[in-house]
Amino acid sequence: NGVAVSISFTVYGICLCRARTARTGTTWTQEIVDLLLHNGDAEVCKRAPTAVRIPFLEICAPPPIPSGLDLIEQMKPPRVIKTHLPIQLVPKGFWENKCKVIYMARNAKDNLVSYFHFDRMNLTQPEPGPWDGYIHKFMKGQLGWGSWYDHVKGYWKEHKERNILYILYEDMKENPFREIKRIMHYLDLSVSEDVIKRIVQLTSFQVMKDNPMANYSYIPKPVFDQSISVFMRKGEVGDWVNHFTSAQSQMFDEDYANQMKDVDIPFRFSI
Repeated sequence: NGVAVSISFTVYGICLCRARTARTGTTWTQEIVDLLLHNGDAEVCKRAPTAVRIPFLEICAPPPIPSGLDLIEQMKPPRVIKTHLPIQLVPKGFWENKCKVIYMARNAKDNLVSYFHFDRMNLTQPEPGPWDGYIHKFMKGQLGWGSWYDHVKGYWKEHKERNILYILYEDMKENPFREIKRIMHYLDLSVSEDVIKRIVQLTSFQVMKDNPMANYSYIPKPVFDQSISVFMRKGEVGDWVNHFTSAQSQMFDEDYANQMKDVDIPFRFSI
């Protein structure tokens, strides 16, 4: 299936992508970018929920909920945009207009665990089924937005040529100050170190989990049932060890080694 989208960008747009689909730090990155653009002003960044401040490009919903494209058309540049599209489906206008593209990727095992719980609570997604079967769906690329492997490799292989800032979730957790500075420089922005420290604090997991403009608590229950699993669940590196059995981990590792043998993306499964 192909997706054809025509968008015109002026000044610059920022495409916030994550590995394959949900649960790899896009909401985190969106909040960081918004705070950098507003010099760390927390109140300005509470002007609207994340999905309004930074529209989700490919989302379409029944009226009266606006689509991602509807929201984008109403924005004035610079526009910050989120997408989970694989690189081959990103609209050509992003590249032709030299938009800034930040790609956040997370190690496959933690991504799988987090996405499993997300599918449990997201009632617009297919029923995830049992954990053991979900692992196989992930490995075969049978989940939303396709193969995790193809997604992360697609952006990695072109990140230098297309000037994509490729960020790893584990690096962000280990040293958020350093990674936020990388984002700042990439966006040609300049804020003080005190502002960066404030952004580190404002985008910590617990602060964002308690922030109604960032934690998706405004999404109604027919869409997200957060009594099943909250949108911001743990945000940890290495939680996969609490889900994978030894046999499942060995099976996954063997498949992972085969599928990732042609790239050297420095993912870490613990820090």
